Amino acid sequence: MTDHVDVSFIRRITDKVLAGGDVEFAEAEQLLSTENVGTLSECANMITRKFAGDVVDVETLVNAKSGRCPEDCSFCAQSAFYDSHSGISRYPLLPKQVIVDQAKKDQQGGASSFCLVCAYRSPPEEEFEKICDCIEEIKRTLSIDVNVSLGFITLEKAKRLKSLGVKRYNHNLETSETFFRQICKTHDFSDRVRTAKIVKEAGLELCCGGIIGLGETPLQRIELAFAIRSLRADEVPINILIARQGTPLAYQSPVNPADAIKTIAVWRFIMPSVILKIAGGREIHLTDQQAMILKAGANGIISGGYLTTGGNKIEEDLSMVKSVGLKTKQS
Repeated sequence: MTDHVDVSFIRRITDKVLAGGDVEFAEAEQLLSTENVGTLSECANMITRKFAGDVVDVETLVNAKSGRCPEDCSFCAQSAFYDSHSGISRYPLLPKQVIVDQAKKDQQGGASSFCLVCAYRSPPEEEFEKICDCIEEIKRTLSIDVNVSLGFITLEKAKRLKSLGVKRYNHNLETSETFFRQICKTHDFSDRVRTAKIVKEAGLELCCGGIIGLGETPLQRIELAFAIRSLRADEVPINILIARQGTPLAYQSPVNPADAIKTIAVWRFIMPSVILKIAGGREIHLTDQQAMILKAGANGIISGGYLTTGGNKIEEDLSMVKSVGLKTKQS
């Protein structure tokens, strides 16, 4: 009887979303509590196909400046508080040609988006100019979408990036406002919200997501999703914590794969039309269930590795997308 009621509820909320309605917090909470992962995933897939089509956005990253970030985010191996113990490679901004060559390689490999990421609180003026020079060269010579992630940014700099042809600016909220002080004390949740609003004001698309598995509750995962929805994000990456040595979360318990899939699915109910991108941690935590997420709400992937950890090869991910009957921009 419980299963029947559960399925009935999931399908009723699905119909509401398909008709253009918004999911309420209590409804999202009930969806996340279901044990019927199959029906939840099936319905999230219906929502994805209606509002986001059947194309999967395949994005690659370049960690263009690694380590020595002055923020104390407890999950981050690049924080100056932990990077001497986390085992990462620390290096200054990469030369322009290295970055451009990586973008070219990724485009040739089948990626549709390329994100230039730097471990900054905010970009120093001199290095920002060098990054702008890189972007100009990529836009001049390649057709791949260019996205950037440079930390806190001013409206003036955001408008400059827009003028150079940058498509999206990534600035994650990371976790819910009620949990934020547990993972970061060098800046506030409101600082991240302010930057996200600057990105939208500048006319850039906003890439804004977070990490699950930090120790937050299921309700706080929903809280995060609603905060992101309120910012009108265009792309929403979901990372699953990879517990890194040397960080305060080195021994954090891993997320159950079913919980990760349910979170992705419920976020799709909450944000029907965004590019919902599964990012760091999928290879480790979802293993042979990675393809399932593309039929459970996700319509984007980060491929080829992350900032400080490796990932699937692009050709493996392109094959995975094809295996579930979906397409990429270049297929």
